[in-house]
Amino acid sequence: MSVVTPGTWNLDPTHTEIGFSVRHLMSKVRGKFETFEGSLVTAEDVTASKVTVEVDLSSINTGTADRDAHLRSSDFFDTETHPKMTFTTSGVTQKSDAEFVVNGDLTIKGVTKPLELKVEFLGEGGDPWGGTRVGVEATGEISRKEFGIDFNIPVAGADKAMIGDKISLTINAEAVLQA
Repeated sequence: MSVVTPGTWNLDPTHTEIGFSVRHLMSKVRGKFETFEGSLVTAEDVTASKVTVEVDLSSINTGTADRDAHLRSSDFFDTETHPKMTFTTSGVTQKSDAEFVVNGDLTIKGVTKPLELKVEFLGEGGDPWGGTRVGVEATGEISRKEFGIDFNIPVAGADKAMIGDKISLTINAEAVLQA
C-alpha cells in the first residue's frame, strides 16, 4: 500500500525551500536557492517512486550580494559554464510510515556523485484551491570538494581553512498532485 497517493506531483516553489549551511571560520553560513523545478512520481509501491529536481545555481541567496556573486564565479559554481544542479533518484527505502531514505545522483559542475537523503513524510491533504498537496523534509550532506568546488583561504596561525568542506542540505518541500 502506498503512503502517498500515486501520481505526479510538482514542487510548489512558493512553499519549497532548498537550503544549505557550511562552516565559515567559527560560525555557519546559511543560504538557499530561489529558482528550481522538480517532480515526484509516486508509485503504489513507494520504493518505486522517483524524484527529479533541477536547480538554477545563479539563484543562490545567502543574504549577502557580494558573497553570492563570488559563489556564482569560477571559484565556486561557475554558473556561466555550469548553470544547473540536478538530482535524480536511484532508489527509495521505507524505514517507517513517515521515514524514508532516498538515494540518488547529484550533479554539480558536470560531476555526478551519489547522495543519500533522509526524508520525513509530513503529510498529504487538500488545499484551499481544490488541489492535493504532500509535504516532506529531506536532509543530507555532501563534500563540496568532491564536486570540484575547492576554493579556500588558509587561516593564519591555525591548522584549518576559512570554509568547511561539508555542506549540510535541508529541503522542505510541498508538491501539488497533477490532475
